[in-house]
Amino acid sequence: MPPPWPTTPPTPQQLAAFADALPRPFWLDDLPARDPHPRLEGVVDADLCIVGGGYTGLWAALHAKRLDPARSVVLVEGGRCGEGASGRNGGFLDASLTHGLINGLSRFEREMPVLERLGAENFVGLRADLERHSIDCEYEATGSLDVALEPYQAESLEEDAELERRFGHDVIVLDAEAVRAEVRSPTYLGGLWLKDTTAIVHPGKLGDGLRRAAVDAGVRVFEHSPVHGLGLEGAGVRVSATAGAVRARRVLLGTSAYPPLLGTLRHFIAPVYDYALMTEPLSDAQLSEIGWSHRQGIGDMSNQFHYYRLTRDNRILFGGYDAVYRYGGPVADRLDDHQPTFATLSQHFFTTFPQLDGLRFTHRWGGAIDTCSRFSVFFGTALDGRVSYAVGYTGLGVGSTRWGAQVALDLLDGRQTEATSLKFVRRKPVPFPPEPVRSAVIALTRNRLAAADRREGRRGLWLGTLDRLGLGFDS
Repeated sequence: MPPPWPTTPPTPQQLAAFADALPRPFWLDDLPARDPHPRLEGVVDADLCIVGGGYTGLWAALHAKRLDPARSVVLVEGGRCGEGASGRNGGFLDASLTHGLINGLSRFEREMPVLERLGAENFVGLRADLERHSIDCEYEATGSLDVALEPYQAESLEEDAELERRFGHDVIVLDAEAVRAEVRSPTYLGGLWLKDTTAIVHPGKLGDGLRRAAVDAGVRVFEHSPVHGLGLEGAGVRVSATAGAVRARRVLLGTSAYPPLLGTLRHFIAPVYDYALMTEPLSDAQLSEIGWSHRQGIGDMSNQFHYYRLTRDNRILFGGYDAVYRYGGPVADRLDDHQPTFATLSQHFFTTFPQLDGLRFTHRWGGAIDTCSRFSVFFGTALDGRVSYAVGYTGLGVGSTRWGAQVALDLLDGRQTEATSLKFVRRKPVPFPPEPVRSAVIALTRNRLAAADRREGRRGLWLGTLDRLGLGFDS
């Protein structure tokens, strides 16, 4: 039985639903206006320079000042803090550090008990930090709802639940009637409600709250200052930007999918574009039509999956399904607007919730994800240990960036911790091949993932080979 998505083109009504949507992220549009931080001009000295003003960089700045308040910390951002992946995601704050249990077990089975515990500790610590720094990011401890759209997915729910319980998670299996009592969609055949491992947040407000907390802690922030080079200078590193430079003893990179400043990282990162739509606020009558009283973050269980959630004012974010890689892996503003994907998302939204026919989308946007072959953050150092990095989150980075920033800082400072001793931290993912092979491999993999969704999840020869090579793509 194939997935429930129409095989005909989107209707004129489905196309019209997003035609007037603003082509920018709702989360950033929803932030109050503020003056930008100054550009980096001249030469600035610092103990620590952080490149990248997204979640990784901002958490690293806070960790650094917490560990040593006297340390001078400078953060340099190419645009506006939080406007990259940190301001474009779905706002799913997940406790997993490994992009889920199954992905983690396939690569780091022996270390998973430790990684799950560290993830749970990070999840609790993040919530405490939000309270400590008075960050109102619309945090809701809703849990997540994984929904089955095909019979074979529903048949695996009990097995999936047992795996979660093995690691101590609070999970409920829902049959078709029970899952539709939670959220009324005719596409649902069952579901798995994980109640203790996921919250939803406003990504823009989280990023801006971290920025404010970092400034309050004494971090100097420079915006609209693209960095184009790193080089050893004396006992430290020179970070060269467009109109200035930072001379720092140590440098931490949190550049996500943007072109890396270290050439070796290009082999491990593939910028893949993800797209999302945001509806207008639902009326009370519209909301009552779909239920959703527990407000869980939702994802379906297909290889090409959708993710969706409610906002504080009862809009619905609906994203995912397509993962678009372009030859050479460019990252540019012009790629944020992709009409074919928005058309598909609109069609699938109204297939999921036909009772919301006539609803309009107010925002549409895209952004690059720093995909790596193991689907989770990886680490390393360079330039005689004076530079460290944490990149490759491949989604689910809203929570794990806090942990990743701490690990990258520990590596930079030479601290031996439980985390830094793990193979998860010490090993790199399998590199991607160079172009043109990279584009061909990614295109073939996407094609085979779609085929697996049409064939009850059977992965076939190509995906099976990738699994055996440690390149087990499943989304």
